[in-house]
Amino acid sequence: MDVLERYGVSPEQAWLGTFLAAVATLVGGAVVFTEQVYYGFIWRYFWGPVAADAEGARCVAYLRDSEEVVYNPDAGCAAVSNAYVAEPGYTTVSTLSYMVVLIFMLAGVYLLLQRFDLDPYAEFFFALVPFMLFGGALRTVEDSFVAAQRAGVSPAVDFPASAALISPFIYFTVFFIAMAAFLVAKYLQRSGTTDTYYYPLAGMGATVLTLTVGYLVQLSFTTDYVGWYPLVTVVTVGLATVFAAGAYYGLERFVPWVNEGTGLMGAVVVWGHAIDGVANVIASDWTGVFGIPGSGYSAKHVVNRILIDVTNAVQPAGVTEAIGNSWTFLVVKLVVAIGILAIFDDQFFEESPRYAVMLLGAILAVGLGPGTRDMLRVSLGI
Repeated sequence: MDVLERYGVSPEQAWLGTFLAAVATLVGGAVVFTEQVYYGFIWRYFWGPVAADAEGARCVAYLRDSEEVVYNPDAGCAAVSNAYVAEPGYTTVSTLSYMVVLIFMLAGVYLLLQRFDLDPYAEFFFALVPFMLFGGALRTVEDSFVAAQRAGVSPAVDFPASAALISPFIYFTVFFIAMAAFLVAKYLQRSGTTDTYYYPLAGMGATVLTLTVGYLVQLSFTTDYVGWYPLVTVVTVGLATVFAAGAYYGLERFVPWVNEGTGLMGAVVVWGHAIDGVANVIASDWTGVFGIPGSGYSAKHVVNRILIDVTNAVQPAGVTEAIGNSWTFLVVKLVVAIGILAIFDDQFFEESPRYAVMLLGAILAVGLGPGTRDMLRVSLGI
C-alpha cells in the first residue's frame, strides 16, 4: 500500500491495471504463439474441458498435425497421439489456476464492496445464500441441455452460448446477476422504498432460484430425458442439516470459542459443504438405492478423485462393496469446514467484518454451489 501511495495509484487502479495486463498477456500470447499458449494451455486446461462437458463427450482432442478439434477420437482419449486432450472436469493445473483467479477476484469484489454500507454483515451473508443455491441449480440447467442432446433433442441453448452455465464461467454469470440484484436492493433502500437492503436482496435470490428449479421440475414432467427422484434431495438436505446442527451444538458444548465469531453463519457454512459431501456420496455409491437407472456419475474434481483412490488403496474390498469409496470426501468436507470456522474468531470479525463476511461467503459458495448442482442432477437423473 505504501508503494501505491508513493506513486499516487489507488488500490482499485492497481487491481484494474493488473487485470488488464493479465488479459493482454494471455490474448497476446494466444495470438502470437497460438499452439503453445492457446491450445497447449488455455484450450487444454480451460476451454477444452468446458467444450467436452457441454457436448457430453468423454474427451475432445486438438490434433496438432491436422490442426483439427475432434470429439471422442477413434483412438481413445488416452491413446490419441501428438494431440492436446481435454476431458470434462478439473485438472491440477486448472484447479490451481482457478484458486489464483478466485483470490484475485475476491480482492476486486472487496474493493468494490468498500463503496457500500453492508451493515448488518450477517444479514448480508444470509441474503446471498439463495444466489449460491441458484448457481447450483443454473448449472443443472446446462446438464439438462446435455441430456437433451443425448436423447436426440435440440437443447434450449446450444454451445458455445451454454458455456456461460459451466464452470468457471458460471461463477461470473451468477456474480453479475447477484451484483445487479445487490445494486437494485441498495437503490430501494436509499430511495426509501424499503427499510433494509438485505430482504429485497434475499427475495430476488429466492425468485431466480425458484424460477430455475421450476424450469427443471417442468422438464422432469414434460420430457423423457429428465427424471424425477425427489427423495435424493430430501435425503441430502436432511443429512446435511443433521450434520450441520450436530457440528454447531457440539462445538457450542465442547469448544464454544469456535462459534463465537461466526455464530449461525458457521452452521450454514458446514451445511453447505455437507450438502456437497452427501450429494457426492449418493451420486458415487448410492444411486441404485434410489432407483436411478444407468447413473454413471463419477468424480470430476482432483481432490475427490485422490480421496477415492486413497480409500480404494487402504479400505478392504468387502467394505468398499458394502458402503462405497466416496464417504471419505464427506468426512474431509466436514472436518475442513469446521476447522475453517476456528479462524473466524471474534477478533477477525471486529477488525475486518467486511472482509471476514466476504471470505466466509466465498468458502460457502465453493461448497454449496457444486453441492446443489450434484444434488439436483442426481434428483433429476441427468
